[in-house]
Amino acid sequence: MSYNNESSPNKTTGQFHSLKGNAVEAVGNVTGAQSWQQSGKEEHAAGETEYNAARAKGYVDGATDRAGGYKDSVMGAMKGDKSQQASGNLRHDQGQAQQDLNRKA
Repeated sequence: MSYNNESSPNKTTGQFHSLKGNAVEAVGNVTGAQSWQQSGKEEHAAGETEYNAARAKGYVDGATDRAGGYKDSVMGAMKGDKSQQASGNLRHDQGQAQQDLNRKA
């Protein structure tokens, strides 16, 4: 069951549904309502799945930026175009930062 209406996964909504699922499951545990327990477990699992998918997508996007930035930097260096080289280095570094942010702990 997906709670995200967007086409790509989102870390924020994934975390929200993970936490909401935990809360619903806790209410079910306290009240003994098995339907709430099950619903909470399912929403938590869907939220975790969405969060992890968004993180994986962010990591891949960072890798793409790193590779493209490296290419631009090398091409700029070969042509003597300092602006292209600097732009490529910046893109590479931004891609590295995005990968670091989305790296699995």
